[in-house]
Amino acid sequence: MSAARAIGLVLGVAADGALGDPRRRLPVTAFRRLPHRSGVLVAGALVMGGALLERAGRGRPLVQASATAVTTWAVLGAAGLAQQGTELARDLEECRFEPARATLSELDPRVADGLGAIALSRASVETLAENTSDAVVAPLVWGALAGVPGLLGARAVSLLRRSRVGRRGHWAVDRADELVHLVPTRVAAALTVLAAPVVGGSAGGAWRAWRRDTIAHPSPNAGRVEAAFAGALEIRVGGRTVYPHGVLELPVLGVGRNPDAGHVTRAVELSRVVGWLAGATAVVVAVVTGFGRRG
Repeated sequence: MSAARAIGLVLGVAADGALGDPRRRLPVTAFRRLPHRSGVLVAGALVMGGALLERAGRGRPLVQASATAVTTWAVLGAAGLAQQGTELARDLEECRFEPARATLSELDPRVADGLGAIALSRASVETLAENTSDAVVAPLVWGALAGVPGLLGARAVSLLRRSRVGRRGHWAVDRADELVHLVPTRVAAALTVLAAPVVGGSAGGAWRAWRRDTIAHPSPNAGRVEAAFAGALEIRVGGRTVYPHGVLELPVLGVGRNPDAGHVTRAVELSRVVGWLAGATAVVVAVVTGFGRRG
């Protein structure tokens, strides 16, 4: 069974690379459009359905591998994130700010109206980092540990939380999001440290920013991978961020210059490498935990 889950994860990651733009992928786009209360109910139903599917696959490796592969493809956002990040970098390079703001709004709930080149570049690096953790690393980590329900649950919680950033209430969703991403955000930050030299970045800078700058962040998770990306690229992100329902004064993460379009391009490359490392890590974890259950 450990091998079947690992094979399913590999096939799902490959399918995401070949087919996966999340804007054209019905499961994710449909879930994003649901009202909050309906989203909670659908998320619960998805996890329960995933648990039943996982149970049905016990002792049937082909069923488990197939279910894991299809679910991984359905929830993973690596290829689409790289495509949208590339669009952002290209539009910023050509000073086409309106299309850049539109693309940013698809990825991030902040208010993009009026953002200039520097602010758009900063926001782009931040959202690439956060989406790498939420849409790539977290599903893979939970998929390796819990199979189909882990994949569905991790992605559903991320989408629910993003649909209500800046709003009051829904305490349970916030706490669930913090719990679900407690390990994946730190895995994503650690993988960013490892990946930084591959894109010409600073592993030491990523490590120092992650460990130093997130102490003042109000979230136990959110700033970790953003700080690691900033440190890897030797830039500064964070600061005042406007959402539809309020303004957040967030700590500055990283040291160095303000980001530009070139840094957004490098952030896309960094996101890709982190995604590859996360896929390899998930396969290893699936195999190791499978052997552990047998023992």
